[in-house]
Amino acid sequence: MLHMIDDNFTSLFRTCQRSAFHLEVQDSYETPEESTPFQKFLNGERDDFAWLQGWLDLVRESGDRGVAFTRVRVVTEPHVDYVRWSLVVSPLNIEAGEDVRYLPRHLVNADELPADDYWLFDDATVAYTMFSPDGAAAGAAVTTDPAFVKHCVEIRNAVWGQAIPYADYRRTTVTA
Repeated sequence: MLHMIDDNFTSLFRTCQRSAFHLEVQDSYETPEESTPFQKFLNGERDDFAWLQGWLDLVRESGDRGVAFTRVRVVTEPHVDYVRWSLVVSPLNIEAGEDVRYLPRHLVNADELPADDYWLFDDATVAYTMFSPDGAAAGAAVTTDPAFVKHCVEIRNAVWGQAIPYADYRRTTVTA
């Protein structure tokens, strides 16, 4: 596997041709770049979401090239604060072009989920998300090994078939 950080990791999004799928399996993240916006949410304060604009622009640009962005968030119910916050932020991702879905953890066999989040690009490259001990994004461990790719495609196909589109999940889920 190749460790990719910063612009090298971002280049995977800029060079993929058809698809970028993200599987999120943690209920909470402590990335420093999200700490202030998350705290605002907890305090009931408004957020201008300026911190997210770079990502949203990247999704829009990629969508303009024909890349489909899909994301499944596996979540525990009842929700922790971070998941409640993700439900507030998700409409911005969707407006930018992502298809965001939620999958209640109790509907999935835990043995069939990986322990780590990953990105799957064009069903050919897997990038396992990495974090430093303080929670900061630390790039990704990237591979094109056919066995890893096949395994991640199978997981994607399984969870995607079970995941609930954001609007439906939001409509039927109490988050308080």
